Amino acid sequence: MEIDKHIAYQTVVKEIGNEALDFAEIKMVIFFGDEAPEALRPSCYIVDVNSIAGDIKPGMFLVIDDESYQITAVGKEVERNLQNLGHIAVSFTGETKAGLAGTMYVEDKPYPHIRVGSRVSVQVAE
Repeated sequence: MEIDKHIAYQTVVKEIGNEALDFAEIKMVIFFGDEAPEALRPSCYIVDVNSIAGDIKPGMFLVIDDESYQITAVGKEVERNLQNLGHIAVSFTGETKAGLAGTMYVEDKPYPHIRVGSRVSVQVAE
């Protein structure tokens, strides 16, 4: 997968756990690479594990297909977990302080429709 200079991270959803949508109630999405533990796999959107091409910071955008969400806070473990495991939680609550180390917080907008084949990226504002 070729990385654009404005994209810090990108991946594709390969599988959707049968309980992944249950997290819509709390406005959260959990991404995990193929190595997701069996106990967590049903709750996750399974993605390709790809390298990060830059720091992930508030003010950047999480883009899921054609829907863009401004990042409001980034937990201290987000980059490491994403790089090594393809694993992060995304909270669509607009929180400006990262309460959980492995969670990326984005603006409070309608919950995304994610399907197999959905493209997920973290981009710099242009």
